[in-house]
Amino acid sequence: MTDDLSFLPLKVTKVGPTGKRTFDPDGKRRLIEACRRPGVSISGMALRAGVNVNQLHKWIRDDEREGAVDGVGAVECMEPAFMPVVTLGEVSRPVEAMVESAPVVARREPAAPVLRAPVPARLRAQLPNGVTLELECGGRDGALVKAMIEALGAR
Repeated sequence: MTDDLSFLPLKVTKVGPTGKRTFDPDGKRRLIEACRRPGVSISGMALRAGVNVNQLHKWIRDDEREGAVDGVGAVECMEPAFMPVVTLGEVSRPVEAMVESAPVVARREPAAPVLRAPVPARLRAQLPNGVTLELECGGRDGALVKAMIEALGAR
C-alpha cells in the first residue's frame, strides 16, 4: 500500500491539566479518511496514530453523524434502497388460459416430523453409608430429579 501516512503518529497540540490530549485537526481528519478506505484495520491505524482504538471509533462515528447532518463527508456510493418496478402492458391471454397451459408438477407433502421418545436420563449415586441409588427418569421428570439431587446434597 502506498498511502501517505506521514501524518502519523498524530501531533498533540495541547495537553490539559487532567491529561486530556487535543490532536491536530488536520491529522485527525486525514486519519478518519484513511480508516474509511476498504480493507483498512482501524485497530492498526489507531496503533500507528498513537490513540486508543475506542477513541478512533468515536471520532469516525461523530464524523459520520456530522456528514449526515450537513451532507459533507457522507458516503457517496450508497445503493438505492428500492428497486424500480417495471410494469408490463396488457397480458394477451387470460389468466385461466395460462393456468391451463402450465405444466402440472406433482407436489409431495412434507413428511411429518418424527417424534422420538425422549431418552431416559440415568443417575447413579453412591451414598456414604454404602447404599447405591439408581434413578431412571424420562424427559418430563426434571423437577423430580432436581428435588432428589437437592435432597441428597442436604445434610
